Amino acid sequence: MKSPAAGLANTENSTHVVPQWRTPELTNLVYMQLDSGLVIVQLAPFMAPINVGQFKSLIKDGFYDGLDFYRVIDGFVAQGGDVTQSRLHEHAKQLPAELTRAYNGSGDSSNDPFVLVQSGEFMAPQTGFLNGFAAGRDPSTLQEWLLHCPGVVAFGRNNELNTASSEFYIAIGQAPRHLDRNMSVLGKVIYGMHHVQRIKRASVNVSSGVIEDPTKRTKIVWARLANDVPVQQRVNVQVQNEHSDAVATRLARGRTLENEFFHFRGNGNLDVCYYNLKTRIVE
Repeated sequence: MKSPAAGLANTENSTHVVPQWRTPELTNLVYMQLDSGLVIVQLAPFMAPINVGQFKSLIKDGFYDGLDFYRVIDGFVAQGGDVTQSRLHEHAKQLPAELTRAYNGSGDSSNDPFVLVQSGEFMAPQTGFLNGFAAGRDPSTLQEWLLHCPGVVAFGRNNELNTASSEFYIAIGQAPRHLDRNMSVLGKVIYGMHHVQRIKRASVNVSSGVIEDPTKRTKIVWARLANDVPVQQRVNVQVQNEHSDAVATRLARGRTLENEFFHFRGNGNLDVCYYNLKTRIVE
């Protein structure tokens, strides 16, 4: 478990303080203009390179422009894409699922990007942060994966595993963790979740969540890779660095709940989705 001093990295000549904030690479950001507002997604090619690559190709070619969110279940997911399958596209081929990846279990924590938050977590042997994303790990299999915390973005698919191609969803309610290791996670929303929450829902009487009337759906006006967005229109969004003191301190305080407001102070366990990394806008 990382200590509150996790943000300090010792070197031969000095102690380096890890900055609290970092700016995601432009190549891994997607700007999606909905008719409810702007949304920015940080992609995770380190976990699902093939699926992320296809998502980026589709965006680059304008595949999602003018499509909509056609299946929206309150408290679960908002699913968007080409529900009519009217857009034949060379990049919309079915893909192999990328659910987990192997990691080096040598025990050398100095070179391990994973920051442990909870051992014995209820849906994974370990949970923590990996390259800016909430992640799970299984030391017995040396596999790691990204978690379905609110705001996660992933490809949808049919019942068969290797059938994802272009339809995607955003988790909009409680963390649907039963989808962990079942879907190819593309990334997460780091800006505009308040706009995502304005996506129009299906009627509560429609269990499938499908909105049959296209006029009642939220539109994807356009989607662009950040590099293709004019500089003056970009949002300078930063994400907390999981190796920083600020994150370590927040986790430590969450474990103890040492505040006069709390009369029951829990058992020291943490839900990584609740303590997910924060974002900020630099004006």
